[in-house]
Amino acid sequence: MSDDFAIKVEGLSKYYHIYDTPRDRLKQFFLPRLQSMVGLTSKHYCRKFWALEDISFEVKKGETVGIIGDNGSGKSTLLQMICGTLNASGGCIRTNGRVAALLELGSGFNPEFTGRENVYLNGAVLGLSKEEINVRFDDITAFADIGEFIDQPVKTYSSGMYVRLAFSVIANVDADILLIDEALAVGDVHFSQKCMRYLDQFRKKGALLFVSHDAHAVATLCDNAIWLEKGRMKAFGTAKHVLEQYLAHRYGATAHGGTINSENPNDATPIETDVGNRCSATGRDMRMDFLNHSNLRNDLQLFDFTKEVRGFGHGGANIIDTRFFDSDGQALAWVVGGENVVVTITAEIGTACNNLIVGFQFKNRLGQILFDQNTYLHGYQTAVTALPGDRVSASFKFQMPLLPKGKYSVDVAIADGEPLSARLLQWLHDVILIESHTSSVVNGLIGLQFEEIKLDVVA
Repeated sequence: MSDDFAIKVEGLSKYYHIYDTPRDRLKQFFLPRLQSMVGLTSKHYCRKFWALEDISFEVKKGETVGIIGDNGSGKSTLLQMICGTLNASGGCIRTNGRVAALLELGSGFNPEFTGRENVYLNGAVLGLSKEEINVRFDDITAFADIGEFIDQPVKTYSSGMYVRLAFSVIANVDADILLIDEALAVGDVHFSQKCMRYLDQFRKKGALLFVSHDAHAVATLCDNAIWLEKGRMKAFGTAKHVLEQYLAHRYGATAHGGTINSENPNDATPIETDVGNRCSATGRDMRMDFLNHSNLRNDLQLFDFTKEVRGFGHGGANIIDTRFFDSDGQALAWVVGGENVVVTITAEIGTACNNLIVGFQFKNRLGQILFDQNTYLHGYQTAVTALPGDRVSASFKFQMPLLPKGKYSVDVAIADGEPLSARLLQWLHDVILIESHTSSVVNGLIGLQFEEIKLDVVA
């Protein structure tokens, strides 16, 4: 059997007995045994609640997997079973290496013990000797940065201090597998950033199972993702595609508009465009001159809206076109970082709408949202109405950011109503693909064109 796996879960299930009254709990404890002893058919006075049912997946060494789902979907239960604090009702779990877990707030701590005592307690639970903890203790306290509170009972700690100490322990035990629950959400920004930097380094060598409601964090950290819904696994695959499915679920929308023929949207056939015919000679020469000097070209691939594209929605609108234009209104086949562009979204309306909202998201290859905008956020004071058969067009003018080398995409959507309660009519994924050929001078997720940079020295 190959030993390149870190976690292997096969047919995992967990159920709890639910009792309607305290009397039923007492009956269940005694009566079925007595009925069996006298030869009667045992009667059950409870019902089963399946927290997890038939879950199977594998996490390889060096892989990061996010777990997403609504509250009560079984995410925390799954982590507790993997780290051994809950027993399975069925199936099996195999781990390959030392497992360290940061679960619900304060788990593994004795509230009466001091922080120092809990460090040694947790270290021992994770398989470290007292001598090994002694060697790591200064690093643990430095990472936690809670000062003199290390010698105070943890029952006096704030939630943030709990997390600081707990994470500091698991970050210094040389674990092969990390299980992280939502506990990081209670930390302050400074410590959360420190944790994320550690996790970014850890995932290069160890396996990480990460539970979060933050889609941005899952897209940033995770290679793959698992979507749990009411104890069952709804999807398992690349983080980007699982998050897209979960997004559709959260909006309560069904598939609308079909699917791209290939699972990889890069395989879709782009519309053929002729830059020479779409840009004036003067504008083209200026952009080519800019391109030659800055190496900031970003090629565009536009989907053919006459074919099926991947998305979802309740229906009632059909997005028929999305394009980039330059400031002169010429359609573009490539854009340059730093130039002014206009993104237009055109849709046909199939139902009466009282307050139309049209928007887009600009994402990197991991599905992280780099920036977005919609017509409501821009400050419309008057509701935009439309009737069946109307055609609507939204435009967004902005300066194209500088993009690191890589692939990007644009999602577009149209909805009706107020943002928090709007009915999503249609959402389309990856309607424009962008491949950036930018040189490595761009650091970070995006770069900006600065009008002026100065450095003055005053004696």
